[in-house]
Amino acid sequence: MHRVAVTGMGLKSPAGNTPEDAFATVLAGKGTAVHLPALLEAAVPVTFGCAVTGFDPDAYFPRARQRHLDRPTRLAVAAAADARTDAGLPDLRPEDDEGDPRTGVFVGTGGAHTSYISDLGALPRERLPVASVPMIMPNATAARISIRHGLQGPCLTFSCACASAAVALGEAMTAIRYGRVDAAVAGGVEAMLSPFAVAAFARINALSRRADAPHEASRPFDRDRDGFVMAEAAAFLMLERMDLAVARGARIHGELAGYAAGADAGHIVQPLDDGRVAARTMRAALADAGVRPEEVGHVNAHATATTYNDRAEARAIAACFPAGSPPVTATKGVTGHLLGSGGAVEAIFALLAASRGTVPPTANFTGGPDATSIDVVHTAPRGIAPAPVLSNSFGFGGHSASLVFRPA
Repeated sequence: MHRVAVTGMGLKSPAGNTPEDAFATVLAGKGTAVHLPALLEAAVPVTFGCAVTGFDPDAYFPRARQRHLDRPTRLAVAAAADARTDAGLPDLRPEDDEGDPRTGVFVGTGGAHTSYISDLGALPRERLPVASVPMIMPNATAARISIRHGLQGPCLTFSCACASAAVALGEAMTAIRYGRVDAAVAGGVEAMLSPFAVAAFARINALSRRADAPHEASRPFDRDRDGFVMAEAAAFLMLERMDLAVARGARIHGELAGYAAGADAGHIVQPLDDGRVAARTMRAALADAGVRPEEVGHVNAHATATTYNDRAEARAIAACFPAGSPPVTATKGVTGHLLGSGGAVEAIFALLAASRGTVPPTANFTGGPDATSIDVVHTAPRGIAPAPVLSNSFGFGGHSASLVFRPA
């Protein structure tokens, strides 16, 4: 069974468009949510969110190509290209390249092209763009990454709600471990800050209504949390067989060492209150990595700032670490809820924190009864010894996924 190295990272997020910039933002511990013009104009019930800013698609795509790429595909292809560049691999294959059959593409997304589909639904049928079908296919983003780099291994899309990106990373790790591929571009994307999607989430009372102070609205584990803040992002990791990465002299950020997934088999949008399936998933991921609970340096929690999710996860963490909780951070206080992309964005934050021995604070956390059983890092970053990190992702439908990374 092969070990799996992380050799590249690419990110487009509300906190920044490189891993370094984004990690500096989460270390500062201030929320990024603002009122958004499109939501204000549409007069939807919630008008704020955490958007990617400063992203220049011209740096990645010819103008003519951009007409055939919606926002999530642009963000994802750019983040994946950055991950390959960071890994020291070519951004674009030569025209005469025969392709790479031993590298796969693994993409997680919860809503895929929901926003673009809602835009198309408002058009008369005779005005539908010719490229409508290849733009709205759920697999379109994975296919675009594969085509750009000539990657002819498995090209797969995973939709497990807000656990999607974590599942994509875990399944890519599994494929490398067992020799199905030698490498993978793996991660996730979500870009649903459209009036339709925001109104739909507001309709089920999932979103914070703290309109007077959007940057304080995402409050993971806090007593005053009132719902999540919608956000968008794309994040990809370049994963390689460890021995091959070492042989080619690659810089290694760390190791993806463990993965497990599960399902509550309960309510469609509400987790099991006791968090027992989530706890079982965490324990399974640690066992998969060969890591004992007491060896974990910190936990990057899913922690959406919703009442039921945060309570269940806190109970799950406490159950997974009966001898005492390691430091816990919830970076959604800064970034908002990144939906299907969150597992990949938070994997990057988790690995950087573990490697540098610095855990980001949980923005907007002031305490609360649901967090008394765990050690929530807040107010300022906390120094820790480099150690394995556990990163959690959960989603509607009862999905749970946990990843374990070892720092380089």
